[in-house]
Amino acid sequence: MKELKNILDGVVILEQRGNACVQINAIVFDSRKIKSGDLFVAQKGISFDGHLFIEKAIQLGALAIVCQEFPKDLIDSIVYIKVVNSDHALAHLASNFFDKPSSKLKLIGVTGTNGKTTVATLLYNLFQKAGFTSGLLSTVKIRISEDSYEATHTTPDSVTINSYLNQMLEAGVTHCFMEVSSHGIHQNRTEGLDFDGGVFTNLSHDHLDYHKTFAEYRDVKKRFFDNLSKNSFALTNADDKNGFVLLQNTKARKLSYALRSMADYKAKILEKSFSGMMLQVDGSEVWIQLIGDFNVSNLLAIYGVATELGLPKEEVLLLMSQLESVNGRFQYSISPGGIVTIVDYAHTPDALKNVLTTIAGIRSGKENVISVVGCGGDRDISKRSKMGNIASLLSDQVIFTSDNPRFEDPQEIISQIEEGVSSENQKKTLSIIDRKQAIKTALKLASKGDIVLVAGKGHEDYQDVQGVKKHFDDKEVIQSVIKELEK
Repeated sequence: MKELKNILDGVVILEQRGNACVQINAIVFDSRKIKSGDLFVAQKGISFDGHLFIEKAIQLGALAIVCQEFPKDLIDSIVYIKVVNSDHALAHLASNFFDKPSSKLKLIGVTGTNGKTTVATLLYNLFQKAGFTSGLLSTVKIRISEDSYEATHTTPDSVTINSYLNQMLEAGVTHCFMEVSSHGIHQNRTEGLDFDGGVFTNLSHDHLDYHKTFAEYRDVKKRFFDNLSKNSFALTNADDKNGFVLLQNTKARKLSYALRSMADYKAKILEKSFSGMMLQVDGSEVWIQLIGDFNVSNLLAIYGVATELGLPKEEVLLLMSQLESVNGRFQYSISPGGIVTIVDYAHTPDALKNVLTTIAGIRSGKENVISVVGCGGDRDISKRSKMGNIASLLSDQVIFTSDNPRFEDPQEIISQIEEGVSSENQKKTLSIIDRKQAIKTALKLASKGDIVLVAGKGHEDYQDVQGVKKHFDDKEVIQSVIKELEK
């Protein structure tokens, strides 16, 4: 319980009605969850307007209202605070309510189109191995030391973020690694957080259903670095053409990593196979268990962050050699019949190209690469044809199928993917709406030594069809089909 006047630091107030000396039990932005003594923050979302539920919140027991517009009729016993932006206000209110937990631990934010989950998760794993009590806020899981919680968003809402950070402090966590999505930045969910460092992985085609233009998408990412303090560091991928653009206005100490460009942290691939890679990192050789040039970039980011946070170089390299692939990120296995299967979350053109290029760099040349590819419904339509082009160009056989169609017609999604396939590559493609049947067909087409890539869903253990999430795990399906085929 906190006094309202004591949690208003950082909130831009336009007008206030009533005495802010009231005691607040909790901060709530979903009117259905209001309980007696709560503060209700009315947000203006894309598909809803919380201002329409102010009356309901008061009926359920809200003592105070934070909003961008006062309701027509004000109640004398209720405190009303008008703000410039409710999302921004919510972030600061949440941070203050939990006594600014982000300022009491080392918080590192990771943003970019691809690689956020891998970098944040492997940093968590590395620091746990190094003996630190660590935390993770990611797409796949939320971790508080050894405890694990389900994640619902890449970047949770402000109240959830600060609540977890507070729980981390109570559990003795000293370092937390957090994925920072463009949606989270745009919706001010990371406002009021005290980051000790920020990492940029890369920028490519994604989320243009939300941001409309690539420039807007880039500038939202840039805002994260603009808001870093002078006491923090900003580590960017110098191989990405937008790498230094995002750091133009940051007050943080600027650092870089790269495989192909001049940078503070450099690496070179000496040897690669499906079992791992031999790297030269800052002059030292290390064998790592991850695969692909894109993962070398991810590991360089990890190396840079760990070094900046004070770990000795030799210890970081040793710990890096122990790191394993993140769930659903280039996870490969070999069937008893000698078929290589790879499950990867690649759901953007750039990520799909990275995975298929990695496979091309390891294969001997005689194997067939058979890809199973789909695109999510109710998401960026413009990337579908690009993914169709990349998949058909870099695979020997492609099966286009459903991903999470959501409320769209899966056949229409597949047709839009197929629009990117050139005439000379059309003979390589099949269309099978049922994802399990698509995977089964790919494995039936494969012979010993062939490589089957199942892309798009990675760690997800469900398929979203018409708003219903049914259990579906690509890895489980692969295993069950292989058992069935090899009886």
